[in-house]
Amino acid sequence: MTEAMLDVSVIICAYTEARWLDLVAAVESLHRQSIPAREIIVVVDHNQRLLERVRAHLSVIVVENSETQGLSGARNSGIAVAGGAFIAFLDDDATAEPDWLERLNRCFEDPQVLGVGGTVEPEWLSKRPAWFPREFYWVVGCTYRDQPEKPIVVRNPYGGCACYRREMFEVVGGFRTDMGRIGTLPMGCEETELCIRASQYWPKKVFLYEPQAKIHHRIPSSRAKWHYFRSRCFAEGLSKAAVTRYVGAKDGLATERTYIVRTLLRGIARGVMDGTLHLDITGFARTGAIAAGLIITATGYSAGVMAQRFASHKGVKASDPGEIKQSLPSKGMPIR
Repeated sequence: MTEAMLDVSVIICAYTEARWLDLVAAVESLHRQSIPAREIIVVVDHNQRLLERVRAHLSVIVVENSETQGLSGARNSGIAVAGGAFIAFLDDDATAEPDWLERLNRCFEDPQVLGVGGTVEPEWLSKRPAWFPREFYWVVGCTYRDQPEKPIVVRNPYGGCACYRREMFEVVGGFRTDMGRIGTLPMGCEETELCIRASQYWPKKVFLYEPQAKIHHRIPSSRAKWHYFRSRCFAEGLSKAAVTRYVGAKDGLATERTYIVRTLLRGIARGVMDGTLHLDITGFARTGAIAAGLIITATGYSAGVMAQRFASHKGVKASDPGEIKQSLPSKGMPIR
């Protein structure tokens, strides 16, 4: 490794050939970084044809997901073979700006920083629906908050645009394979649980959001529809319930309380003002979408909590949080 190379392993997880051109673009964006990564690893999630295609056409390290099918298992499989001191993740349907890795890596000059996330900007493949509120951009995997002028402390970065210290995985383990997206099933929050677990272990260390480290996330027309919005909100509620099961409601919902008070209420007020003062009827539509999204997400959370209580009543044992340390293969990555 030369001095002009970052000691970073970048992992891209892929599961379908339908995103082949997106995957190629993602890899090419990493090859164009201002300071290149030590290695690019593509993890193929239980798809033999895609595995062979990646091996034949892309200049990357290719591995199979050796764990349970899903994004969490794929990420863990990539971490297990990664050689970098830092582990970065990029979505297979996103492209990174040339200085993405350099900006993320710069934040690790502070030894108290465990991980850093960047800005995820939407690249709508069809026209963005006028009713779709920015406050719910997380539904399509994009940054919903206003961008600060400099890095700020956050609970957790967005999983497909982030970089972490390798030490974090070595000490607290990897992503829970009973959480996260499986194919098109819109579950999530595996990175939320991981970062809270790490913060509970290192209460004085932090995660940062570096607004200038940007990627562009492709949003197909299928994700710009009300049906996807509704199903993603409900799934997010279920996922949040799973997070609180492992790390507790206090830590698991702290950011969500702030999000409701500061972001959603302001968004509702802004939509009403757009509708009344500027005669923009879509302002009322966005206000309605915010209210509906909040209710649907809360309903999903309640359903998840009730399901957990029912399982507990039936004697189904919840996983011990300590068991997560066994989720990563030992090859190339000792688990203490």
